[in-house]
Amino acid sequence: MRTLGAAICMVAAAGAFVLPGGMRMSAQPRKAAVTRRDAILAGGLAIAGAVSTAAAPAHAASTIPGGDRLLNGYKQLTYLLDNWDKETTSCDANGKCDRKPDNVRRYLGLRSTTDPLFQIERVLDKAQAYIDDPDDSDKYIEAAETFQSTQSMANSMAFTSSFGEYNPGGGKDQVDKYLEESRKQVVLCQQALGDIVQILKLQ
Repeated sequence: MRTLGAAICMVAAAGAFVLPGGMRMSAQPRKAAVTRRDAILAGGLAIAGAVSTAAAPAHAASTIPGGDRLLNGYKQLTYLLDNWDKETTSCDANGKCDRKPDNVRRYLGLRSTTDPLFQIERVLDKAQAYIDDPDDSDKYIEAAETFQSTQSMANSMAFTSSFGEYNPGGGKDQVDKYLEESRKQVVLCQQALGDIVQILKLQ
């Protein structure tokens, strides 16, 4: 038995041995199959992990400091654009109507400390730390810059519109002209804020 055992040990290094009767056996018959199965399983787990990472869950707005303000500000700008004429026009009891460009500035967060978008730049700076996908950082910065520049331009056009009737050579047509320019900027502002909300996965 020692001799047979020694022989088996010697040929095991070659990967096979011969039993009495001439039957040839592999020294490691199941090793390759197990390794293959383990590799397939590991690959499947890796794919599942990648899918899980890609499908990052949405954030509740309250989990990001100021996130609720960003979301509410976006909803308010959307409402303003959907109801533009109504929100920028005031009529008295006699049916006389005047444009109210200054109302645009309220929606932009430039009239009251209670407005959702009031001094929102600080929130935008801090919220960047909550971006799930690092590849979205550049998109976020671009969207934040676009939001701030169009917010400023929309404010400027709305302010100019407010005095369009009183400036030299002015009139109601000038009020409408600059108010329309303000609206165009609000559209871009709302879109940029929508991108920010999407990148932060606010809901």
